[in-house]
Amino acid sequence: LAGMNETQVTEFTLLGFSHVRPLLFALFLAIYLTTLLGNSAILTLVSLDPHLHSPMYFFLSQLSCLDLCYSSVTVPKILANTLRPRATISYRGCLAQMFCLMGCPGAECSLLVVMAYDRYVAICHPLHYRLAMSRGVCVAATTGCWLWGLLNSALHTLLATRLSFCGAARLQHIWCDVPPLLGAACSNTRPNELALHASSVFVGLGPFLLVIVSYLCILATVLRMPLATSKHKALSTCSAHLLVVALYFTTANLNYNRPSSGSSPAADTLVSTLFCIVTPMLNPLIYSCRNQEVWGALRKAVGARGTLGS
Repeated sequence: LAGMNETQVTEFTLLGFSHVRPLLFALFLAIYLTTLLGNSAILTLVSLDPHLHSPMYFFLSQLSCLDLCYSSVTVPKILANTLRPRATISYRGCLAQMFCLMGCPGAECSLLVVMAYDRYVAICHPLHYRLAMSRGVCVAATTGCWLWGLLNSALHTLLATRLSFCGAARLQHIWCDVPPLLGAACSNTRPNELALHASSVFVGLGPFLLVIVSYLCILATVLRMPLATSKHKALSTCSAHLLVVALYFTTANLNYNRPSSGSSPAADTLVSTLFCIVTPMLNPLIYSCRNQEVWGALRKAVGARGTLGS
């Protein structure tokens, strides 16, 4: 009987939109434009300014690419749905969106580990920094991060294609992601849930522990430094990364490890929005807020543009 009730899904109805659609449109548009501006500025400055041609800023530019992917995969479709009487997404569009979204966390978690290792080598083994973080090593590390993310997303997307849906396919969300898709399925979701838990360990918890170990080593080295100025300089280069790590892993854990009962669809949507949309907007602001090199590159770029314009 369950098999007879299964239908061939061609599109999903997204139920996460409230009735205040004009407000949602303005809010998400402002967030998206800020995300585009901030991350594009980071990419442009790192590309053009020779003072930012270092491993730390190379990894930062890769983080900006990931942040642009997060927002561009979700927000344009959200903006389109806020202008429609019924918010929908096609079945193939849903899988494509989920594939991109699951690829980004796998890549970003790995990239945050690489960035923590970069700071560890720079502070704990400065004499070996050029060799340990050569151009070839940086390119290989970031390529590995992207491939790891693609492998993670391919696994979840393949398992999602095996799900069946009964009746009207409705997602309690404003875009396609693994948790709301599993909630709408009427077939066995146990393999998908096991894959999600495994990802939480190998893609989420494992990298988080490696970041913690790196910073414990950094802290031990900093505490042995004789001068207070040296300690402050060393810690100031790590503070932005630590804040990004805390923000990212907290929201990611809440997004993919929510309890099966006791949470409302509105709360789930809010957590996902913080993870996939708000965090990519905040990352460039966090990294550039107290970074004098970034501000110096920005002032130089603005000054050069003003000179050309005159």
